[in-house]
Amino acid sequence: MTKAAVRPLMETFSADKGFDMNKGKGALRLIGLVLCFVVLSVQAQGAVSMPAFSLPAAADGAVVASEAYRGKAMLITFFATWCPPCLQEIPALKELQTKFDPQGFAVVALSVDEGGAGTVAQLMKKTGINYQVLMADQATTRNFGGVAAIPTSFLVNKHGQVVKKYPGFVPHGLLERDIESVL
Repeated sequence: MTKAAVRPLMETFSADKGFDMNKGKGALRLIGLVLCFVVLSVQAQGAVSMPAFSLPAAADGAVVASEAYRGKAMLITFFATWCPPCLQEIPALKELQTKFDPQGFAVVALSVDEGGAGTVAQLMKKTGINYQVLMADQATTRNFGGVAAIPTSFLVNKHGQVVKKYPGFVPHGLLERDIESVL
């Protein structure tokens, strides 16, 4: 920005006179118009229905359908056993499962591991996972809008609507607060 462009702004607000309303009206109008444009251009994003799935459980291979969770709030999290942030989330997910299960909540982890269910089952045993872990397929990741990075989680309300997406590691306090809001 040139000195010639800055000078009118400096004259609008000076330390010795304060804000000059006569000179500042144009700037205020411009700021107001920009704010109105920003507010009006942001689209309100409503909740969308959670994609249906039927996937094998990592522990025993039994097929679990999303219908089994009808009427429950859920945190669906895509993860892999080789992903450090995914592993870091496990203790928080276990705690959330324990705390909110009585209120109609479930954590459902969808593994994108290519090595098979055996590796995932070993992790479950080693870490004492207390929530459902299923083996995701390409159709499921695509139906959830394409999972570009892991972990990626989706908060689903009791009506089966995805109300929030979390790309990456999510702090425990944020998850807890958001889960409480859908129970």
